[in-house]
Amino acid sequence: MAASLKHAGFAVDIAENVAAALHVLAGENFDALVLDLGLPDRDGYEIVRHLRHRGQSVPVLILTARDAVEDRVQGLDLGADDYIVKPIAMAELQARLRALIRRGFGTVSSRFSINGLELDTAGRRAFLMGHALELSGREWGVLEYLATHTRRIVSKEQLIQAITGLGQELSENAIEAYVHRLRSKIEGSGTVIRTVRGLGYMLEKVDESPL
Repeated sequence: MAASLKHAGFAVDIAENVAAALHVLAGENFDALVLDLGLPDRDGYEIVRHLRHRGQSVPVLILTARDAVEDRVQGLDLGADDYIVKPIAMAELQARLRALIRRGFGTVSSRFSINGLELDTAGRRAFLMGHALELSGREWGVLEYLATHTRRIVSKEQLIQAITGLGQELSENAIEAYVHRLRSKIEGSGTVIRTVRGLGYMLEKVDESPL
């Protein structure tokens, strides 16, 4: 499953049990969580209960073999956003994850525009004035993250977390290089990536007042 999601462009981290998951969730920010319930140390419901008790709103998709109605009710009542019974086609899982992530960012459609820049998050494509942009996987990851956080400052560390998994190394200099290339590629779209000194980057329309 992790390999399939990575191939589809997701940055994926794996926790083998509840304790490991809670440790990772305490120190990292995630766009979504795919949760099994039959974990070796405790019931997966404990993770949902812990997250919601702490006020963490990360979208949770429960993926389990438990198909009883009471299990579905319990999971959703605890605060899970989706509940899927195995088996499931990977294409459907990916689509459901993208939908959860879009809702988390306040975006309904998988295709949206910012002036002359259009993004298709399902197809992982970007268009400048209707013409497809040639983007590497990580360039797309940086652009997508900035676009789904429009008019919010995004730090270099957030971008690193968004496009890499745990244990993968990526320097801040690499992020600067991706941003530099993206600026050239989206030039003329009416959208710019601004540097907010000491804080990070922000994607915004050129007719908006800079900070």
